[in-house]
Amino acid sequence: MNWQHHAEALAHAVAHRSSRWHPLIAETPRHLFIPRWWERDGDAYTLRAPRNDDEWLPAAYADKSLVTRVGPLHADHAEADDRPRGRPTSSATLPSLVVSMHRHAYLDPAGTLLYIGTGSGYGTALAARYLAHPKQVTSLDVDPYLVEAARDRLGGIGLHPRVETVDATGPLPVEPGSVDRIVSMVSVRTIPPSWLDALCHGGRLVTTLAGTSLLVTAEKDTDGGATGRVQWDRAGFMAVRQSEDYPPGLDALLAAAAHQDGEDVTTGPFPVVDVEQAWDLDSMLGVTAPGIVHRYDEDGDERTAIMVHADGSWARATAIGNDRPTVHQSGPRRLWDVLDEVRTYWLTHGELPVRGARVFIGPDGRTILARGKWHAELI
Repeated sequence: MNWQHHAEALAHAVAHRSSRWHPLIAETPRHLFIPRWWERDGDAYTLRAPRNDDEWLPAAYADKSLVTRVGPLHADHAEADDRPRGRPTSSATLPSLVVSMHRHAYLDPAGTLLYIGTGSGYGTALAARYLAHPKQVTSLDVDPYLVEAARDRLGGIGLHPRVETVDATGPLPVEPGSVDRIVSMVSVRTIPPSWLDALCHGGRLVTTLAGTSLLVTAEKDTDGGATGRVQWDRAGFMAVRQSEDYPPGLDALLAAAAHQDGEDVTTGPFPVVDVEQAWDLDSMLGVTAPGIVHRYDEDGDERTAIMVHADGSWARATAIGNDRPTVHQSGPRRLWDVLDEVRTYWLTHGELPVRGARVFIGPDGRTILARGKWHAELI
């Protein structure tokens, strides 16, 4: 099996030859961490269980994420005819993003790292090889099977970092103030206080904010909080979870909003937009009005966007091309009006303030973003 050729090609694609990460990527067998995975197929997923190297290696060494778990079903435990539906609950993150998160952490080979979201174990492997000794890495995941599999696969290539099953939003299996860096491969809404407790003074954390593409870096202050900023880079990760699956979604409300008349019917001032593909717009909305779920469809020239929230609010906007849309809205809030307020701010100020914002984190995890005259507290 000539996996080294594929690993070297991946290293060339995601790191400069002069980077310390280049040889680590070239020497790490990513395929061993991803023997099977799921591929999206309509509204469900189909199992990919490669029968030979020609199927396995090009996928395993592509710079892309591979979904390894959908709902509670891991690809390792699936049958060929399984077709799970629902949200992905674990994946092997694309290698360029793994390296980017580590770079934002300013890893010190002599320091210690708390890696949150073990997943496949590949990111833990790279970190364990970057630091002076694998034991300087503690890798955590809420899923017992992921931890067991990652520990075995890491051991198979001679790496033995500490890998533990832990809900990382609660107490952590490290001494207070003992961690130099935290890298989270899952997103959180606010910073768990246990992360701040684990960091040493001046220690640095890197994470993303749930419901956004905002990548936050911050360093621990003497008061036990942390100060940092939202980076200009974009990154998206699955939200942290405390159980084997996420809570039920809002599919029923999305389906109802697709056809029923709203309490308010108006004409919107702006064209229909696919919010989830407009990353800064989606992030600003995710900060100021969290919890909105989106659906976007095109049928010929007709474009339809639907927004729903667990409080029962919903909105549907439909238009031909870039015409002004007809907007139906119901529930306690007018979600399309909230979106239009964000778009108006964007047009008025020329940009949205979330990216590049300063981040202030209290010792209790209370998190505030601020840029210029704008600020928002995360809830």
